[in-house]
Amino acid sequence: MTPILQYAGLLLERADHLRRDAARLDEYFHSPACRIIPLLEERSLLRVNGNPATVAEAVWVSLPDLYGCLHPDSARVFLGLWDEAPVFAVHVEARDSRPLLTQWPDSRFIDLRNVGSLLDNASASLLAYARGLLYWQRHHGYCSRCGAPTTAVQGGHVMQCLNESCGRQSFPRLEPAVIMLVEREQADSRQVLLGRSHQWTHNVFSTLAGFVEPGETLEAAVAREVWEEAGIRVDMVQYQASQPWPFPASLMLGFRARALSHALHIDPQELAEARWFSAAELRTFGNWGDAGNGLKLPRADSIARFLIDSWLAEQQD
Repeated sequence: MTPILQYAGLLLERADHLRRDAARLDEYFHSPACRIIPLLEERSLLRVNGNPATVAEAVWVSLPDLYGCLHPDSARVFLGLWDEAPVFAVHVEARDSRPLLTQWPDSRFIDLRNVGSLLDNASASLLAYARGLLYWQRHHGYCSRCGAPTTAVQGGHVMQCLNESCGRQSFPRLEPAVIMLVEREQADSRQVLLGRSHQWTHNVFSTLAGFVEPGETLEAAVAREVWEEAGIRVDMVQYQASQPWPFPASLMLGFRARALSHALHIDPQELAEARWFSAAELRTFGNWGDAGNGLKLPRADSIARFLIDSWLAEQQD
């Protein structure tokens, strides 16, 4: 079975050509066909069945549903067109969210990270897109050049400085990060290098990762991070896939690499532990969130899991 890369299945037409037409976007926002995704502090409104672990679907609303929930300065972004219907995302404050929760008593505002793997990929991708844009907009309320307030233009995809002598435009920022599955070949098997972070739930092992630094190629970032975290030199760095990861603003760039050395020299500031694992060993692992003390794989919606599952699918043990 081919692994699925969650959050990378956006079916929406972004419709960039409409972002500069403020009057048309306002008309779209007030039209009966408009579909709106509400978020509360980066949490999405999701229909559940008694427990967040049984999420059924994302909740779409229309503008009349939001009366009493929005203010003139409420953050909103035009996401694009879904089956020719306009789609927006809006931010609601906690104090204003009760009408929505009253209308949909089986729904809750839930962090997408907790339930993303339970949604269909198209919905998860759309909610991730909405989350990332609203997070950026809400955290760029002031100009980085002069400190003056900014306002959202171009459908919420640009923050414009209100200082006429400055006028700087800011665009959504992404933080590129490399994430890599490092492989070595032993006499009788292939093995991959996984590490355990100090911050993770006990016994979860995942691929190594790190942010790309200025003036650095992606391949160089892979080699540097593996060396810094585990003391392993690598070559044959090969791109595999990428994943939007708006938690809050990353783009994960997945690679494989071949180990040139085998002895681990772990940086204790970066990792609590690192080990080499065979495919047979990985198939005995549990999943992120499972009870018990056994070793566990990373969360099912992550590119780390995608890289591991893709590698496992190729192994004959």
